Amino acid sequence: MKISIIGTGYVGLVSGACFAELGNTVICADNDPRKVANLKKGEIPIFEPGLEELVKKNVKTKRLSFTSSIKDAVVKSDIIFIAVGTPSLENGEADLTGIENVARNIAINMSGYKLIVEKSTVPVETGEWVKKTILNNRKRSYEFDVASNPEFLREGSAIGDFMNPDRVVIGVESKKARELLTMLYRPLKAPIVVTDIKSAELIKHASNSFLATKISFINAVSRVCDKVGADINEVAYGMGLDKRIGPQFLCAGIGYGGSCFPKDVDAFVTITDKIGYDFELLKAVREINQQQKKFFLGKVKENLWIIKDKTVGILGISFKPNTDDIRSAPALDFIRFLLQEGAHVKVYDPSALEKAKAVLQDTKIRYCTNAYEVARGSDCLLLVTEWDEFKELDFLKIKKLLKRPLLIDGRNVYDPVKMKALGFTYVCIGRRSARKG
Repeated sequence: MKISIIGTGYVGLVSGACFAELGNTVICADNDPRKVANLKKGEIPIFEPGLEELVKKNVKTKRLSFTSSIKDAVVKSDIIFIAVGTPSLENGEADLTGIENVARNIAINMSGYKLIVEKSTVPVETGEWVKKTILNNRKRSYEFDVASNPEFLREGSAIGDFMNPDRVVIGVESKKARELLTMLYRPLKAPIVVTDIKSAELIKHASNSFLATKISFINAVSRVCDKVGADINEVAYGMGLDKRIGPQFLCAGIGYGGSCFPKDVDAFVTITDKIGYDFELLKAVREINQQQKKFFLGKVKENLWIIKDKTVGILGISFKPNTDDIRSAPALDFIRFLLQEGAHVKVYDPSALEKAKAVLQDTKIRYCTNAYEVARGSDCLLLVTEWDEFKELDFLKIKKLLKRPLLIDGRNVYDPVKMKALGFTYVCIGRRSARKG
């Protein structure tokens, strides 16, 4: 099929490369000429395992191309996916300016029947506005359909998620749109959920909000464990064996971050407020997530006593491993707090350092080339992102490099018994053995 993807951000670029891999002809369009020029040279703007190789492979076979002309992408495609950003406004609403602009450009440049598909995460009823925008701006009465096809890609495993999905959700209004999207996704041999547009839009927000709820729930339980002397890992394991619950998203830690959960929970709360339903559960989920970060910082203050003039080493900045995404990353809040308290901050992340420098813009932060450089001369070490390389550190060496062997683990990565045997003061979240001896 002939496909265009408008927007070469995380979702657009991964989707475009994967659609091309399935044998389609794909044009990825973006209004940033510099970004497009870099993509044409094979320079990928995001870190995602396997993406660079997939893009280069399909560019070479001429199934994947890039352009800064939305007109070119619209004219040459039958199916147009809108994958532009929908960032949060101050009031929690999704900013749909990009969606409207793209819809208007599609309308102006239509040259025949087009299927316009929402791929971005959007509030329910956005499909109606996309349809109205196209009707109000098209120059000729070409037929078109609007559909919703929410993405469920996890950063760090996005290509596998696209190629082996749990389900594909499509919201359509016509038989033609249903047939086109069903045919497009048939090679994946995955269950295809066909529904109306509003239901498809809600499936995305409801799914992410439910996963955020699981995370906040287990973090709340970890606080109980911390107070009574139970072990959150054992509690979560016992819960996860129940098939009705499952083990996924039951890892206690410092709270969720990233570009999806915070934004989607905020948007869903705002949507329900506007229609007159007070979604108290999600408001509590959001509050627990904020409190969990404060809880972790409380452990830092409790164990350092005076933070001013202390050197604190931070391992990990990205909101999760295997990505360079630092949007709503807890590490950013921790770094800013420590700087405000007068600490000297040293940080290392395998992929996110350059993005952190651009966002934080603080010359007081020392960016290091590895975990050992972070540890050297630090008063304590904070594990914030559970990258695999942090699980394989030489802790005898780490201990010698630290001023004092204090390790505060925000992801419950390490074995408390082993860390204590090595002579560390090991602090984690809601684990019984971390408080013994």
